[in-house]
Amino acid sequence: MSLLRQLVEIETPSGDTAASALIADVIAERMRELGGEVVLHETSNGVNLVADFAGSGEPLLLVGHTDTVWPVGTLAGRVPWSIVDGVVRGPGAYDMKAGITVMLAALSRLQGAERRAVRIVLVCDEEIGSPTSQQLLREATDGCAGAIGFESPHPDGALKLGRRGSVRVRVDVTGRAAHAALDPELGVSAVDELVDQLLRIREFVAAPELQPVLCNVGTVSGGTRANVVPDAASAEIGLRFVNAETEQTVLDWISSLDPVREGAAVSAVRLSHRPTWQPSAADDALLEQVRAAAGAVGQQIGARPAAGAGDTNLIGSLGIATLDGFGPAGGGAHAVDEHFRVESFGERIELLTALLAL
Repeated sequence: MSLLRQLVEIETPSGDTAASALIADVIAERMRELGGEVVLHETSNGVNLVADFAGSGEPLLLVGHTDTVWPVGTLAGRVPWSIVDGVVRGPGAYDMKAGITVMLAALSRLQGAERRAVRIVLVCDEEIGSPTSQQLLREATDGCAGAIGFESPHPDGALKLGRRGSVRVRVDVTGRAAHAALDPELGVSAVDELVDQLLRIREFVAAPELQPVLCNVGTVSGGTRANVVPDAASAEIGLRFVNAETEQTVLDWISSLDPVREGAAVSAVRLSHRPTWQPSAADDALLEQVRAAAGAVGQQIGARPAAGAGDTNLIGSLGIATLDGFGPAGGGAHAVDEHFRVESFGERIELLTALLAL
């Protein structure tokens, strides 16, 4: 638990390159002590880390991230570090520095013993869509037998087998400014056009022939004053998909939006994209390996799809055997109630140790 506390007390909001470098150095030092060959990759958002641990067979890829949603100062304010009644709290403790610590604890237990080969990838910008690390994740899968993500599990501790696709899109509208009272007919309202486009999008994604789509208009902006016809407006939309076919249909349609009114222009910009990960036979086979390891240490493991997205979306969509949710059980991710249970933390270390042991 001392290493976990050290990691939590290095506050690492996405994009804080100095903090990212610091936590990467701490983790890299511990990995080298455990026999890992570590490579650090500096990016505009921080430092990504890849470590290989020699062993038998094709490596099992363990995936995590070092960034959190919390700004610096949270630890001294709303979310202090604490362990009370078997519950651990702290910014990023649950999402997902506990998961990183599980990886290192299992490797420590197996130091000097026969075990399977392991590759670890820890990215610095998962919480903002992994913009600098997706290619690194693709490359890290090369030659791997499968991948396990160390995000939090379902509330009951079940693993995540499949994830919805997640896309953030910004719809931009331009119009023509004019005085709203003296010559409104000369103007083209970008705000009115945006409203109409958002209604069209909602209607399209609700079509019964599509698989269910979650559509959330997260931000809307535009205009300057009530007496000026606005010439610019935009909205950021979050979309979630249960299958790749619906995802492609919706994204193609949004990318070809036509203006409703003459004189307006509409465009769509994809801000981030995590493809749909639909469970496969390979995923099921990996799950059976995990269940066998769980049985060996007296545990039972469930698994089901998850609505949230993460780096395993990309890996699972590539057809690589994938599971996620290997972090300890708890709750409050991205909230001031962020926490996990010490008991589950120990169970996850036991489970990973059993999975890696030969």
